[in-house]
Amino acid sequence: MYVQPYLFFNGRCEEAIHYYEKHLGAKVNAKMRYKEAPPSDGPGANANGEHIMYSNVTIGDTVLMASDDCVNKETKFQGFSLSLTVNSNAEAERAFAALADGGQVHMPLSQTFFSPYFGMVVDRFGISWMVIIPPQE
Repeated sequence: MYVQPYLFFNGRCEEAIHYYEKHLGAKVNAKMRYKEAPPSDGPGANANGEHIMYSNVTIGDTVLMASDDCVNKETKFQGFSLSLTVNSNAEAERAFAALADGGQVHMPLSQTFFSPYFGMVVDRFGISWMVIIPPQE
């Protein structure tokens, strides 16, 4: 069994992908626009042709899928966070600053009882992130 995050953006998928490429080193494995799909009378029939119908992006060892949701116009990311595990304070600070740019810090990076460096932030796209260095043994 395998669980894979699939993020829906309301017309900002391409912007998010480029941002994650630049700041988190994301690599785009696949990307398809609505205009590239065969004609259909399904959910994407009236979607903006330039919007992303499907994308597959790798960040570190994790593969995310993302698209511009053509059904739900009110995208809300609630009840989950993506946890970004890094190896050093410098890497944590760089990633956290990029995610916080245009976003909202919920907990600044700091030492906790479970991690030498941990923080929580919601990025400019509404995605909640936890940046963490694993406990040192």
